[in-house]
Amino acid sequence: MPRAPPGPSAHRPLIGCAAGAGATDPGWCCLHVRTTGCWMAVLRCLAAVRAAPGLWWRAARASLGLRGRCPGRGYAVDAAQSPPTFGFLLDIDGVLVRGHRVIPAALEAFRRLVNAHGQLRVPVVFVTNAGNILQHSKAQELSALLGFKVEPDQVILSHSPMKLFSKYHNKRMLVSGQGPLVENARILGFENVVTVDELRMAFPVLDMVDLQRRPKTTPLPRNDFPAIEGVLLLGEPVRWETSLQLIMDVLLSNGNPGTGLATAPYPHLPVLASNMDLLWMAEAKMPRFGHGTFLLCLETIYQKVTGKELRYEGLMGKPSVLTYQYAEDLIRQQAERRGWAAPIQKLYAIGDNPMSDVYGANLFHKYLQMARHDGAEARGASGLWKQRPSATQSCASILVCTGVYNPKGPEPTRPAQDAEEAPFHGHRDFSFSPGLMEASHIVNDVNEAVQLVFHKEGWAL
Repeated sequence: MPRAPPGPSAHRPLIGCAAGAGATDPGWCCLHVRTTGCWMAVLRCLAAVRAAPGLWWRAARASLGLRGRCPGRGYAVDAAQSPPTFGFLLDIDGVLVRGHRVIPAALEAFRRLVNAHGQLRVPVVFVTNAGNILQHSKAQELSALLGFKVEPDQVILSHSPMKLFSKYHNKRMLVSGQGPLVENARILGFENVVTVDELRMAFPVLDMVDLQRRPKTTPLPRNDFPAIEGVLLLGEPVRWETSLQLIMDVLLSNGNPGTGLATAPYPHLPVLASNMDLLWMAEAKMPRFGHGTFLLCLETIYQKVTGKELRYEGLMGKPSVLTYQYAEDLIRQQAERRGWAAPIQKLYAIGDNPMSDVYGANLFHKYLQMARHDGAEARGASGLWKQRPSATQSCASILVCTGVYNPKGPEPTRPAQDAEEAPFHGHRDFSFSPGLMEASHIVNDVNEAVQLVFHKEGWAL
């Protein structure tokens, strides 16, 4: 059932997520500044793009190995079909898969998206808030599940935009998460990382919750451990109590956890984080905790201990505008590699989470409208937009019912005031805004979403 296009809201403050303080050479960060209303958030995003030094497009291409108009794989237009002027941004968990099981509607959808030669008919980017996996491994996983070749540069993980944060790439960073943690950090450009386990081994007395892991004897204090200069949160860790304790130790000691300070420094060391999802959908009947839940724990503990707010230099992953700008550029790259003359003017973002997928797509749509309203001056103010003028005019949000979203439950159209209203599941820095959480369309599954888009675009099913 279609919804009216989301409009501006003046109910509660919203956090803009684009470049701000601390964004120099890398391009854009997620700004941790409270503004008023969703339009102010977009204004913050737009101002950040104006201030960017123009390295985004080149950095993104270089980091993904894209150079020039190389021959494309997996993209084609049917002989009788005109070149596409639209592209898809597809969420993965709850839209295409549930855990390790493919959703049947996803297979039906890709029978429409892929032609008889096994090539995509339109540009597609998979935008996931997952981060505890390598990009090429996620591409291989999707290829096996969906039955066609997915290239690594079609996959955006929650932390992929961290490649642009070169200001922190040579700093000694404590990294939290699981899976190929160090390899992911190095792929992103971080050259000097310390894992939570390495920090725990260096200072055994810091990790005291698990009685079995407490040291049997008191080790000698160390004074040869180089100071940590920042914190990198790539995804939910396995032992939350250990990670929470050691991250707090680093922040409260200004990077020297073997020592103690009478007063905690503030502002604290820089913190970069990705994946703000409070919940996500796997095989279980109810949603599972996501990295957003871990961030909530860390923020609450820091606030309780210090009386101050934990601040981020960058927040990445949906619903960050930066993530959608990153995805837009990859969509454009796919079109260029195919030599499609018609510019990509419309994006359709399909997801199952109102807070990350719908909110993010609508916020990006607002940003695009602001950029169009300001015209060439706005887009040409930075080197990025002068070199790469964007033809994208809109980003429509399509919500499916195969994941987090429950069509039978209460809708989060306003903050909870009684038991019948849904609580706000968004991150603290993206305050509640009803207009941004209303999907342009709600359908049963991704197959219906693809059919809806093809019908709107006049494409054959």
